Amino acid sequence: MVKQLDENAVKPLPDHVGWRLWQASRAWQAEFAEAMRAAGHGWFSESRAGLLGHIARRGTRQAALIERAGISKQAVQQLLDGLEAEGVIERAPDLEDKRGKLVLYTAKGLAALDDGDAIKLDIEKRYRQHLGEGGFDALMAALRALAEPQVR
Repeated sequence: MVKQLDENAVKPLPDHVGWRLWQASRAWQAEFAEAMRAAGHGWFSESRAGLLGHIARRGTRQAALIERAGISKQAVQQLLDGLEAEGVIERAPDLEDKRGKLVLYTAKGLAALDDGDAIKLDIEKRYRQHLGEGGFDALMAALRALAEPQVR
C-alpha cells in the first residue's frame, strides 16, 4: 500500500526482504481465508484467524490470548464474542484462576481446525509444485533460520 504511493518518490525504495515477506504472508493469508470460507466456514476472516492461531486445541486462558495476540483487550473480547456467537468457541471458568476464563473450541471449531489443516497442506502442495522440491525445502529452511533468535 504505502510502497505504491512511495513509488513516485524521487529516491527509489529498496526492494527489501521485509516487503517480500509481508507480501508473501498476505497472499498466503488471503488464499487460506478464501479456502476456509469455500469449505463452509463463512464466519472465517483473517482477523479471526489471527486470534484462533493463539488458541490451543485443548483451550487457552483468555488472559493469555490478550498477551499473545498483541491487540487490545477490547479487540480480543470483540473477536471472542463473535466467535462464540458463531458457535466456534465457548468460554468456561478457569478452575486454576477463579477470576479467569478458558477459551475452548466447540465441535464446530475443532472441525474448522481440521479443515484448516487440510487446506494448509493443499496450499503447501501448490507451493511445492510452483517452487520445486528443492526450492520449497530451501524456503522452509531459510524461514526457520530467520525465525530463530539472532545473535547481535
